[in-house]
Amino acid sequence: MNPSATSVPDLSRIFEPVRETLGRVEQEFARHLESKVELIPQMGKYIQMSGGKRVRPAVLLLAAKMCGYTGDRDVLNAAVVEFIHTATLVHDDIIDEAETRRGRLAAHSRWGNDVTVLLGDYLYIRSMAMALTQDSLEVVRLLCEVTLRMIEGELYQLTKMGDAAITEEEHLEIIRRKTAYLFSGCAEIGGVLGNCSPEQRVALREYGFNLGIAFQIVDDVLDYTSEETVLGKPIGGDLREGKVTLPVILLQQRTGPEVAALIQQVVTDRQVTPEAWHTIKGLLETHGAVDAAYERAVTFAAAAKTHLLDAFPPSVERDGLASLTDYVLQRDR
Repeated sequence: MNPSATSVPDLSRIFEPVRETLGRVEQEFARHLESKVELIPQMGKYIQMSGGKRVRPAVLLLAAKMCGYTGDRDVLNAAVVEFIHTATLVHDDIIDEAETRRGRLAAHSRWGNDVTVLLGDYLYIRSMAMALTQDSLEVVRLLCEVTLRMIEGELYQLTKMGDAAITEEEHLEIIRRKTAYLFSGCAEIGGVLGNCSPEQRVALREYGFNLGIAFQIVDDVLDYTSEETVLGKPIGGDLREGKVTLPVILLQQRTGPEVAALIQQVVTDRQVTPEAWHTIKGLLETHGAVDAAYERAVTFAAAAKTHLLDAFPPSVERDGLASLTDYVLQRDR
C-alpha cells in the first residue's frame, strides 16, 4: 500500500498559514464549554485534549483565507465545526461500544452512557447556538444540513450493522453522509465567508467532499494495516462492531461463499478470534483487497486536488489544502 510515499506530510507545516487562527479556535472551543454545571467543562476539556488533529477546522480556515476573508467569523465557525465533529464522536463511541478513543478511555467508558449521551446533545445544541450569533443565515443553513446528513449517516449505518452483504455503494453512501459532507461544508463555508465566485464555491464543495471520502477510506484501510499502539484503538475494531468496510467488501467481491460465511459469522458474533483475524488478514493480502481499497482513496484524493487547483490561483493557503490530500493518503492514524 502506498509504495511511493516517503513520509507523512507535516501537519504543522500545512497549517502554518492559519496557525495563529487555529490557536484562537481552541480558545473559542474552550470558552463555549464554560458552564455552571462543572461536569460539562470537565468532560469537554478531557475530549478536547484527546489529541484530535483539527483537520476540519483547518480546512475552513485555509479556504476562508485563500478566498480573501479577513474578519473573525472564520474562528467562530471553525469552533462550531469542531463542536459538531466532537458531538458525533461522543455519540459514535457509545453506539459502537468503543472503550478507547485515540489511545485513551472514551468519554462514556469514564463517565457512563447516560451522562455522555447528554454531553453529545449539549455539544450539538451549543454548536447551533454559536452559529446563530452571526448574521449569515446561509452559513447556518449549511451547518444544519451537514449535521442532519451526519445523523442520517449514523442511522443508515446502524441498519447495516452485522450485514456482511453490504454493497460498495451502500458503504460509500454511509461515508458520504458521516464524513464527506462535513469536510465539504467546512471548505464551502470558507468560500462563503470569503465571498468567492459561484464556480469557486462549487470547487471548494467538491474538494472537501472528495477529501472526506478519501479520509474515511484510509480509515477503513488502517483498521487492517496499522499497529494498535499507533492507531489508538483496537485493531479489527470495525469487524468487532459489526461493520463491514471497503477492504472486506472488495475481498468478498473477489472470493466465494466460504469467505462470505466467515465474515458474516464474525460480524454476527461481534468478536474476532486470533485464528479468524489471521485468516482474514491473509485473504485480504492474497486477493489485493486492501491495496484496491487504498487505490479508491487515491482516486478521490486526486479528484479533490484537481477541483482545488483548477479553480484557484497559487497561494500558500491553496498549497496547504492541496497538501492535505497527500497527508490523508499517507497518515498512519
